Amino acid sequence: MDKKVSALIFEGSRPKSPVEEMVVRVRQAALLDNLEKMKQVPLLEGIYLHTNRPDLAGPAAELGAKVLLNDIPADQFHYGRELQGAVKHHGLDRVFCLNGAGCPLITIEELDMICRKLLSREHFVYTNNTQSVDMIAFTVPDQIGRVQLPATDNSLAMTLRDELGLEMELMPHSLGLLFDIDTPSDLLVLGEGPFAGPRTREVLGSLGLDGGKLAAVKEVLKDEYEDVALIGRVGAPVIERLNALLKLRLRVFSEERGMKSLGRIEAGTVISLLGLLIDHAGLEQFFHYLSRVARCAFIDSRVLMYHYNYNFSDRERFLSDLGLWREIEDPWLSEFTRLAEECPIPIILGGHSLVSGSLWALTCELAPGAD
Repeated sequence: MDKKVSALIFEGSRPKSPVEEMVVRVRQAALLDNLEKMKQVPLLEGIYLHTNRPDLAGPAAELGAKVLLNDIPADQFHYGRELQGAVKHHGLDRVFCLNGAGCPLITIEELDMICRKLLSREHFVYTNNTQSVDMIAFTVPDQIGRVQLPATDNSLAMTLRDELGLEMELMPHSLGLLFDIDTPSDLLVLGEGPFAGPRTREVLGSLGLDGGKLAAVKEVLKDEYEDVALIGRVGAPVIERLNALLKLRLRVFSEERGMKSLGRIEAGTVISLLGLLIDHAGLEQFFHYLSRVARCAFIDSRVLMYHYNYNFSDRERFLSDLGLWREIEDPWLSEFTRLAEECPIPIILGGHSLVSGSLWALTCELAPGAD
């Protein structure tokens, strides 16, 4: 059989609140924009979409995707089993696999590059992140059905490397290969920037998101040698890029990278030094300290949440990202969010994607010509 590359997309959601539905709407628009690009890549010979969203099926099929609808409850969805079943069902040999909003700014040229790389190698896995996969391409090993793949996509690359012996290589760092849509913070960055595709721009424009705080942050980033705090799962490539393209003084506290893929959340072993500081000083004093050392801050708040073993719903986390503290039921998260909103400096809250792809997008916007 001739070698071929197939795209396999999983996009499932069961939003339980308006703020979750908002993120889903943008994710689906971004997926359709990506399908428009994929059909222009000759080396992609099949595009398969597995989804539980009937409203997505028709538009995706019109753009060339072969759609398989399912009704798996969210608490029963197991990524690894679904991936194994899809590979077997469709007879896939070389797979480019991503979630519905994984890398919504990927270019046609980058899609072609991934396909060519995959067609030129054997026993190979190509990913944009080792410990937090947004998209991954790999040659399907014969024994893929005989190992236990992970329940989520975060650690798939490590499993393919460590359990199935595939040689791993990281994709180059670029806006198209790093930016992801996980939280409302990513919607703000995308909506206030020039990079979104046409369907995505249309949906973002209808949401009425307040970009005032992000605009204030951008003014700090455009100034010279202001102190900018990056807190959470911050990676070295983003730090290097900010230092290279913008005139900043970075104050970085990076902790708990890989907390999902390494099973630390599940084991309840996440520990944050900043969480310990908050234990000692209190939330109000923490934000006072932060305002003294920085002119703006980006906080991956999920590390703190898991430090305290809080298992907040998507609704609560997303409301916090938007600063809507009055709508949050949990007292600790409401107070944390209120103090972040009322802090003398602008603070952007979010997840891992905030301190990775979203920061990368801001550098592209503020340093024209950079990718």
